[in-house]
Amino acid sequence: MLEQSTPRVYTSRGRVDGENWAAVAVAVNDRMAVLRIGQQQLAELSGLSVSTLRLVQHGASRRVQNKTLTAIARALDWPDDHLIRVLVGNRVPDIPGHVNDQEILAGIGRIEQQLADLSRRLAAVEELVTAGTVNR
Repeated sequence: MLEQSTPRVYTSRGRVDGENWAAVAVAVNDRMAVLRIGQQQLAELSGLSVSTLRLVQHGASRRVQNKTLTAIARALDWPDDHLIRVLVGNRVPDIPGHVNDQEILAGIGRIEQQLADLSRRLAAVEELVTAGTVNR
C-alpha cells in the first residue's frame, strides 16, 4: 500500500482524473520568473525540447512523462518529485534553502528595523557634523 505522502506513479500517457496541469504550469512559470530564465535556457538545463516545455508551461493537454517533470524540477532546483506532487495535488513539502511567506515577512521586518536604526544613527552623525561646523 502506498503512503499518502508518496504520489502515485503514472505510466500511462492518457489524462488521469485528479491531475492539475494548470497548477504545474503556474509552478513552472513562477519559478522561471523567480530564477529569471527563459524557455531556451530551461530547455538546455533540463535536456528537453522547447516544444515540450511549452506544453508544460501551458498546462499540457496530454500526459507528459514523469521523467520529463523530474528533469524540469531538477533544472529549477527543486526535489525530483516536486512537480509530480503538484500535479496530483499532494502538499508540496518545504524545500530546504527556499523561504516561505512568513520567513519573507520576518526578513522584511528585520530590514525595516535596521533601516530605522541606520536613519537614527545617520541623524546623530549629521547633528554632530553640523554642530562641529557651527563651532569653527
